[in-house]
Amino acid sequence: MKITVEIDENCIEDEIVIRCQKLNDTVNRIQKAVSDITNKDTKIRLLKGNKEYYISIDDILFFESDDNSICAHTVSDLFVTKYKLYELEQILSWYFSRISKSAILNIKKIYAITKNITSFSIVEFKETPKQVYVSRAYYKPLMSKIEEMRNM
Repeated sequence: MKITVEIDENCIEDEIVIRCQKLNDTVNRIQKAVSDITNKDTKIRLLKGNKEYYISIDDILFFESDDNSICAHTVSDLFVTKYKLYELEQILSWYFSRISKSAILNIKKIYAITKNITSFSIVEFKETPKQVYVSRAYYKPLMSKIEEMRNM
């Protein structure tokens, strides 16, 4: 594998390009490792009352729609974001996964999953009573992502 670093003083934003003959496990792991490094300190602007908070995305358990707003859940708190779920899907790291029409989950924070074949499965988190539901249509893609992460 060849690694090249090009310095361009006119570059406005750093860019990493992976050029490969085909997508394989090594390339996927490199992409995820780079994503983890670049997103590690990424903070998202969240609201609670009239106060703005800047919370690391790694601290988010899940996002879910609630009436007319999108809520961000941490272990001990609940915030509101101005983003729509489809916007969050675009800006969040690879370890966030859509689990229903109304929720996105941080798969790194999963503690347990209670599978229910006929209905929603339940995801639990460590050190909090919070739970979120995975719809049947999103269960298999979620399990694939969890397996992928385990194989890294």
